[in-house]
Amino acid sequence: MKSRIESLKSQALTALKAAKSEAEVRDLEVKYLGRNGAFNEIMKSLKDLSDDEKRTVGKLANETKSELETAILKKYSELEMAAFDVIAEKEWIDVTVPGVKPSVGHRHLISKFIDDLEVVFGRMGFAVAEGPDIEQEHYNFNQLNMPEDHPSRDMQDTFWVKNLKRVALRSQTSPVQIRYMEAHEPPVRIISMGKTFRRDNDATHSPMFHQIEGLMVDTDISIANLKAVLTHFLQQVFEDPSIKTRFRTSYFPFVEPGMEVDCTCPICHGEGKLSDGVPCKLCKQCGWLEIGGAGMVHPKVLENVGYDSKKYTGFAFGFGIDRMIMIKYRINHLRLFFENDLRFITQF
Repeated sequence: MKSRIESLKSQALTALKAAKSEAEVRDLEVKYLGRNGAFNEIMKSLKDLSDDEKRTVGKLANETKSELETAILKKYSELEMAAFDVIAEKEWIDVTVPGVKPSVGHRHLISKFIDDLEVVFGRMGFAVAEGPDIEQEHYNFNQLNMPEDHPSRDMQDTFWVKNLKRVALRSQTSPVQIRYMEAHEPPVRIISMGKTFRRDNDATHSPMFHQIEGLMVDTDISIANLKAVLTHFLQQVFEDPSIKTRFRTSYFPFVEPGMEVDCTCPICHGEGKLSDGVPCKLCKQCGWLEIGGAGMVHPKVLENVGYDSKKYTGFAFGFGIDRMIMIKYRINHLRLFFENDLRFITQF
């Protein structure tokens, strides 16, 4: 039995030395040390030996088995190191070469601009109100003095939600103002910002765009208050204290009177031409830019939310956030905001 153990040991060590892969070592491990391996068979045969032989042979078998286990672990380690050597030879790197700094993302220009708007209006005492992007017709139209047969609905080509009765993607952020007034008593001083949706799609329009609307309701609110707030707002946004505003009569069903708001061009400062005499393309040499719509809140809208229109007055305004960004940073195409081109995004 002793000679058999020595013979198995010699065979195992010779085969182990010649092994070239982990798979070959694993096969040898199973062959000699596995459940049905050679040394397990020897241990099973000890029952047929005398007590003295059991002690002698058993001790030798255990020592030999332990020696083979150590040799197998050493062989695994040698093969692993050999594999690392191959990798090091084929895939070596020069650690002295300067590394490539990973690109770090940042907030989108629109998101940062919205933050700036919150700061500007926050300093004037305006709170930020929010509402759903998917809105009921009741809030998107009816409460804004636009009943079903009102011609003003033709001004906005709305995305209606299929299989949901009287539900649409909001065409302006005005429904936020209605919801806020229904839940709060005057005085009210809020702005609402977010995505809006209309069937527009060209260089200066998109089916989805961002809008800011403001609302102030209290006693004795007048157009003078509106002009003061908007003038200060535009001066802060465009970082130009010389900016002036003017109002032109227009029609919006939820305000009376309604007006278009213009401001002096922040590029040429209302001159119609640049400092070197080159005509200003942004304002087309007129010195003014149309910037949005505004007006005094229609009494019907106040009454719809339960306000006393004889006691309270207010103003509302709405501007396109994307358009203001395009003006400030001289961006010539609205779609650049949404195409995820890093060459554009990383500039800001």
